[in-house]
Amino acid sequence: MTVLILSGVLVLVIGGCVCVFWAARGGPRWVRAVATGTLAVGELLRVVDPLRSSNSKRGDTLRD
Repeated sequence: MTVLILSGVLVLVIGGCVCVFWAARGGPRWVRAVATGTLAVGELLRVVDPLRSSNSKRGDTLRD
């Protein structure tokens, strides 16, 4: 059951990435809507997970 759920999430993520890529090249209206939703969810996840964001910032300073 878990594999099915994770597979569904993976399909949604890949589909969202494809829509973002396609919308950047002028896809139909529904593709631009899905791309906007995908980018909004990504931004929301970035804001909600401050630990991951702080780790990436810390990693950036170590590389400089």
